[in-house]
Amino acid sequence: MILINLLPYREERRKRRKAAFFVGMGVAAAAGAGVVAAAYLLLQFLTQEQQSHNAYIQNEITRLESQIKDIANLKAEIESLKSRQRAVEDLQTDRNTPVQLLNDLARLAPEGIYLTAIRQTDKVVTVSGIAQTNERVSEFLRNVSRGSEWLEKPDLIEVKLAAVTTNTRDARRLLDFSMKVSIKVPPRDAATGASAPSKG
Repeated sequence: MILINLLPYREERRKRRKAAFFVGMGVAAAAGAGVVAAAYLLLQFLTQEQQSHNAYIQNEITRLESQIKDIANLKAEIESLKSRQRAVEDLQTDRNTPVQLLNDLARLAPEGIYLTAIRQTDKVVTVSGIAQTNERVSEFLRNVSRGSEWLEKPDLIEVKLAAVTTNTRDARRLLDFSMKVSIKVPPRDAATGASAPSKG
């Protein structure tokens, strides 16, 4: 028996092609959605990894900042201790200065020089006295300039006549003088070595 298909075969073939096209579109859409989902998950993973790395770096930065702050505090404490040590050394040196000053002035003043006043302002000392002659004043200045271990830069302020009455009721022509002299600053190691007690 011969079967004859009376249905329009072109229309059927068109439907099959259309169905195959939609199936292909669906498969492509599903594959695209899968790729997008995979890319999204990969980006999420990379973002979390980067955030974790950033958090680790931030923690390390915080720890290092704390260490730097501790180091800065230690440096400040060290500088404070050094400043106190210098202050104590300066006090130790200044404690001996008046004795050395008086010793030097008494040793360097020539015969015919009589000191009447000594005033110290910081590292400058003003010395006033009476001299028999100008030569005695010049000799005193030379002695201070050349032979003193604690004094330097003598500077004569003034010399004027001073009438002084003696026991014999004779008016002698004496000179009233004043001068400025600077106190030498000894080396710090020498000052500390001199002030340190000797160990026997």
